[in-house]
Amino acid sequence: MVRFGELFRLLAIQRILIRHGLDEIVFATHLFRPVRFLLYILPWNWFGRTYAPRAQRLRMALEDLGPVFVKLGQLLSTRRDMLPEDVADEFAKLQDRVPPFPGAEARRIVERELGHPTSEIFTDFNETPLASASVAQVHAATLKDGRNMIVKVVRPGIVKIIQRDLGLMHFLARQAERYSEDGRKLRPTNVVSELHKTLMNELDLMREAANASQLRRNFEQSETLYVPAVEWPLTTENVMVMERISGIPVSDIAGLRAAGVDLKWLAEAGVEIFFTQVFRDSFFHADMHPGNIFVRRPEPGKPPRVMLVDFGIMRSLSEFDQRYLAENFLAFLNRDYQRVAQLHVESGWVPAGTRVDEFAFAIRTVCEPLFDRPLHEISSGVLLLRLFQTARHFGMEIMPQLLLLQKTLVNIEGVGRQLYPELDIWRTARPLMEHWMKERVGLRGLIKGTRENLPRWLDRLPELPTRVIDLIERVRDGRIQVKSKSEDSEKLRREVHETGQRIVLSIIGSAFILCAAIIYGLDGYSPAMLGGAPWLTWFFGSIGLGLLVFSLGD
Repeated sequence: MVRFGELFRLLAIQRILIRHGLDEIVFATHLFRPVRFLLYILPWNWFGRTYAPRAQRLRMALEDLGPVFVKLGQLLSTRRDMLPEDVADEFAKLQDRVPPFPGAEARRIVERELGHPTSEIFTDFNETPLASASVAQVHAATLKDGRNMIVKVVRPGIVKIIQRDLGLMHFLARQAERYSEDGRKLRPTNVVSELHKTLMNELDLMREAANASQLRRNFEQSETLYVPAVEWPLTTENVMVMERISGIPVSDIAGLRAAGVDLKWLAEAGVEIFFTQVFRDSFFHADMHPGNIFVRRPEPGKPPRVMLVDFGIMRSLSEFDQRYLAENFLAFLNRDYQRVAQLHVESGWVPAGTRVDEFAFAIRTVCEPLFDRPLHEISSGVLLLRLFQTARHFGMEIMPQLLLLQKTLVNIEGVGRQLYPELDIWRTARPLMEHWMKERVGLRGLIKGTRENLPRWLDRLPELPTRVIDLIERVRDGRIQVKSKSEDSEKLRREVHETGQRIVLSIIGSAFILCAAIIYGLDGYSPAMLGGAPWLTWFFGSIGLGLLVFSLGD
């Protein structure tokens, strides 16, 4: 149900849409569809009016609707699997810039949050903001010890505005899913929920500070990337104090050349930084547009270094996400579309029953034209987008973190190719993906996974025989029945039998590993007749590990 305040906001939205010649959107809604005929009798529609292209009008309407709708447009620009190309391109131009609020008000917020006058904390606090966005604005300041800092302050009253507009968006999204077939397919409620999560995260500057600290820790030993330090004693939910950096904007190509920066190195460094975040750390900066990337001027003994700012939008990747990216990219590089389709089906990324041959054919149809050119000209972001679009037609729900990754990848590629048009993103990214695959999927990955999970296995091993015996007794007594109406019941019985064999092997293997652990724990107290524990530990451990690996095989 729409609240009273939201109703007035809805009327204001409709007025803005009409001003930009988007009347058809208003009258296509369920609420106004019965009076759609008014579209043709409204006076401003009697005469031909000259309008900008549709996508441009939509962008301008979002800008007039305010910061929350600008954020919605920016989020939708990542959903190229949902939007027409022209609309997505236009939404990507949306800038999160709004007029600043008074610097004196920012000073009052800082003093209230930190509990001291700014004169006791800073030798200088500049009330003229360096930048102003929808959620917060940034001021320059100098600490008593002489360090130059930036002070980020959450905009007063923004929470109420966000809650009002998000409430209205949730209502409209639910109505779209209820009354529109396209709405049910596109699931706008998911988009609004993701926007809600993003905005709430950006409102919490403690979270942004934690993101910055994590990224700084991940690249602490890096000579390529520098992340400014957070001043934690002066950081709260509404105020963040951070080291101020000085560098050349990555978009200032003339300035970079004048400073002697190697543009080829810089383009490749940006790609390497991004893929290192994705595959080594599973934690990446999801807003790496040119305005957030700077380069330290090279000096004698100090080579240039990439510097990042604005850590409000960061995303983590699960091992599932990493495997999706690595295996699919490598299969694409080998033009093995059948393998790409098999990966989706075997991993459950698309619904069970999806035909591999049909899926592979669909992928080949949309991706093969991309490979009709030199490899360095192929955009990995566009390739990933084509894959998302095809997979979505086969029922795959694309996770928000993968969509943000695709958008960030497009940004990185765009910046990189502006710096160095011959940039080969695949040559830089492929070694990182192959290394990840060796670490996680090969023998090294098996050993690492066993080492990490062994304590948990040993902790649960004593109760495993009891659980297995209980399961067998329940099956014998008829308390568990397997019913199947399909023609594949025989196949199901075979699979159950094979599963039972694997369970037995895994139990025996686990028992051997437990014995190895016990002998290892005896250390110098093992019986003399055994000649010491080490060889016996390796003997039992090897047999146990071999049985476990065999039980997990196809």
